[in-house]
Amino acid sequence: MNELSASIHKYLNKYSLTGWSVEISIEKYFNNIVVIPAISEYENIRNLLTSLIKLDPEYFPSTLFLFVINNKKIIADDIKEDNKKSIKLLQNIIYKKDNYNDSLISSVVKSNINIGVIDASSKEKELPDKIAGVGLARKIGMDYALQLFDYTNSTKNILICLDADCTVSKNYLSEIVKTFNKEKINAAVIRYEHKINKKNKETRAIICYEIFLRYYHLALLYAGSHYAFPTIGSAMACDAESYVQVEGMNKRKAAEDFYFLEKLAKNFNVQEIKKTIVYPAGRKSWRVPFGTGQRVGRFLSNEKDEYLLFNPCSFVFLKKWLILFLNKNEKNPETILGKTKNISRHLFVFLEEQKFIKNMNGIIKNSKTEKQIYNQKIKWFDGFKTLKLIHYLRDKAYSEINMFDALDELFKMLNINFESKRENGTIPSIDIQKKYLIEMRNYIYG
Repeated sequence: MNELSASIHKYLNKYSLTGWSVEISIEKYFNNIVVIPAISEYENIRNLLTSLIKLDPEYFPSTLFLFVINNKKIIADDIKEDNKKSIKLLQNIIYKKDNYNDSLISSVVKSNINIGVIDASSKEKELPDKIAGVGLARKIGMDYALQLFDYTNSTKNILICLDADCTVSKNYLSEIVKTFNKEKINAAVIRYEHKINKKNKETRAIICYEIFLRYYHLALLYAGSHYAFPTIGSAMACDAESYVQVEGMNKRKAAEDFYFLEKLAKNFNVQEIKKTIVYPAGRKSWRVPFGTGQRVGRFLSNEKDEYLLFNPCSFVFLKKWLILFLNKNEKNPETILGKTKNISRHLFVFLEEQKFIKNMNGIIKNSKTEKQIYNQKIKWFDGFKTLKLIHYLRDKAYSEINMFDALDELFKMLNINFESKRENGTIPSIDIQKKYLIEMRNYIYG
């Protein structure tokens, strides 16, 4: 008998959605479930399966790879047909059917990896049009996974997010499972790298976008932010109890990863698993209104100058603000706000607009210990407020600057010794851009 804990029962009763079912290749319970939403990804699912069967097989028996094939009701027929092919492929693997001597099906079956599929695509099973999107698809998969975990032993039950257009390194599964269990962590982001070995325009686009992502991450590290981690939907994980404690995945059509990780970070330390790699696709895509696919598409269409980054000055002010704000000896909200004028008058105005004094008085009133006050401060000035402040400073005082000028300045701030051999205001060759990106990766991952 696989008894669900009271907290998981409560979560499922209050937050989970119904109307779908899971088809799995073996009737058992698992300790690790990798949830993979997919829409019109037949060829990419084949590529991903080819990558998955090459993994270290140590944890195959205790792991399920759960695909959520989804679309809304009103959508193009070719998307529905692609999804139908994906469901058929996965069902052929689950039921060990040799589909016209498909060598992939044979290879996956022989590998003994456990495959599951949730059909959220066929007639009467589609996602509701108003809320259909990647957030809802992830949520359905993650919520159903809670009912498939083995709760009879002390091993952590781990929810892992991946995307259908990714591939992964061979130690992907083993590294995640070992890190969660040996280090007793609750939540993590996993190392990611887009492939940049080509020299075409798509590669230029993804280099530019990954630099943008890495820059913000590094700048938050410099500032000492509690939210200094990448927010990549295909590279995040948490254990089951932590998932229900933060009330699960949201239904957002985009940025679901940002808000989910922010919720986790407000309650746990989000660790970074650095010894394995997720390789997301760097492609143009219609699937989300913003994020990788949208940014690559925008780059390729030349809609705007993509070689711009937040001014490093903004992160200098953020660092000074966080030192002041989190100083345990600074307890008076009026005094703290007054001192922000010495950092930046724009910071002062921003905090006034955020009703800083009222919120801080509320935190102090409802906290019994210094630790509670500190934790509530972290929750109040969260990842979203941090980004709002950076945008506010950009709009009011410190405009975006040339991407590589910004990188040179941030590298100095972080004591990274890097010689670019380029003039200020210029965009270097793609080879030099790759060197910038690799330097950023090396700093983060060591």
